[in-house]
Amino acid sequence: MNWNRLTAASQLEVLKKNSHQHPVLIFKHSTRCSISHAALNRLERCWDAARVHGLMPYYLDLIAYRDVSNQIANDFGVKHQSPQVLLIFQGKCIYHASHFDINFEDLVEKLSQVTS
Repeated sequence: MNWNRLTAASQLEVLKKNSHQHPVLIFKHSTRCSISHAALNRLERCWDAARVHGLMPYYLDLIAYRDVSNQIANDFGVKHQSPQVLLIFQGKCIYHASHFDINFEDLVEKLSQVTS
């Protein structure tokens, strides 16, 4: 899995713009949390690029870049959780999950609904 690092709030505008060409995934990860490590590991183990049809994954270390995490919550209207995934399509969050609700199959299902 090839993560794009999300390290600045200014990247969010580019991310939103890119989401009009292809869906974008944001994974908000707490490097201090065992649940976050488990969710990240599970997502990476299940990742199958062929099944997500060009989904661009972004990884945010929310401990190091808390301001970016706060901006994500503001921009997409999704209360901060950790760990958390947000699926961005056409500039809007169309799906989000946190903790052990983060599931690759759910992402694939949601993507098929919006890209069909």
